[in-house]
Amino acid sequence: MLTRRNLLKRSSLLALAPTVPSFLARLAHAVEAKRDDRVLVVIQLDGGNDGINTVVPFRDEGYAKHRRQLRLPEDKLHKLSDEMALHPSMRALAGLFEEQRLAVAQGVGYPNPNRSHDVSMAIWHTARFDRAEHKSYGWLGRALDQSPADDATNSAPQAMLVGDGALPAALIGRRSVAGTFGKLEELAVQNEAARDAMPAGKVPDGSVGAQPSSDLLSFMRRSTLDAYTTSAAVHAAAARQKSGAKYPGNPLAEHLSMIARLIEADMPARVYYAVQRGYDTHAAQLPTHARLLSEFSAALAAFLQDLTQSGLAERVLVMTFSEFGRRVAENASAGTDHGTAAPMFLAGGVVKGGLFGQAPPLVDLDRGDLKMSLDFRRVYATVLHDWLAIDPSDVLAGQFDSLPLFSAGGAS
Repeated sequence: MLTRRNLLKRSSLLALAPTVPSFLARLAHAVEAKRDDRVLVVIQLDGGNDGINTVVPFRDEGYAKHRRQLRLPEDKLHKLSDEMALHPSMRALAGLFEEQRLAVAQGVGYPNPNRSHDVSMAIWHTARFDRAEHKSYGWLGRALDQSPADDATNSAPQAMLVGDGALPAALIGRRSVAGTFGKLEELAVQNEAARDAMPAGKVPDGSVGAQPSSDLLSFMRRSTLDAYTTSAAVHAAAARQKSGAKYPGNPLAEHLSMIARLIEADMPARVYYAVQRGYDTHAAQLPTHARLLSEFSAALAAFLQDLTQSGLAERVLVMTFSEFGRRVAENASAGTDHGTAAPMFLAGGVVKGGLFGQAPPLVDLDRGDLKMSLDFRRVYATVLHDWLAIDPSDVLAGQFDSLPLFSAGGAS
């Protein structure tokens, strides 16, 4: 078994300690990750997913009324109940629901919804409504900040974005460390190249209590895990065919496969983050949405199969979200415009499968939009308290009742 301790013993990280960021160097002294440590994997459905055609209220009279071009045929849907069903492209996710490994939180949103991508995403990332706080710490960063100050893993990345793009605001904390990378193969960049990329005077000191500068953040994106790859063990992890799980050929699946390998390698991160883009379906929605949901569904099912075959399924919870749903009525371009509430998915070996919350009726709208039935902060509070064993009150600046999302033994 490839463990983090074995990886570090076999790497040259210690020898490189004077020339790599000190939070990476100190990783060599971090304690062995426990095999029962819980991990959260967040998948961001970027662009505003049309929840109505994802978890379909096919018996709601408003569905046929408002969705004429975009109405999905009932005989093609994957029924979850007498009234709700999954999109035809989500066969793999329907299988998870049948196995009671998928929870669907319905009608999730927040008060006074905002239809701007940037503002709404900032609200979801920070769990704050004051725009002055949108440039501050994220909800997961604040949560990970609660790790004990003397925890030896504090200086190691506790959260990782796997994929391209900037570090999500959700992961930024006051002292918790987060990093990003695109591909495992990219980690094989020589440490000398990473050092050369640092501007003079910008070598990070790894101190806590301060957010990285733009130069440091740029460096972190290129080389957060550079030092790991001085070890042949990481190259072996990148090349290893894991557990027989067959991932589909799409970017999200590739990123989830990498996350599975890192979890298997006992990396110290408690949170992994992946993004699937393309959900801003203003025109010709049907084929684009079907493709995206098919890729998402198949990737998630393969990831959970991988974890199950590796004996890790009960350690990992997957949570999905999108910045908002879409308008109830289709537009003139056979698409949908920015809306409000939408479903969230939670999946894993200890999830209590089923439908949670009430699906907002399509005949009782607020100026053409769905009325939120479940505040997203309740879902966050449940994940923090019942899964990660973190007090959510300070993170979310309030008290929110947990949902019964986990089977017996799954809650903290």
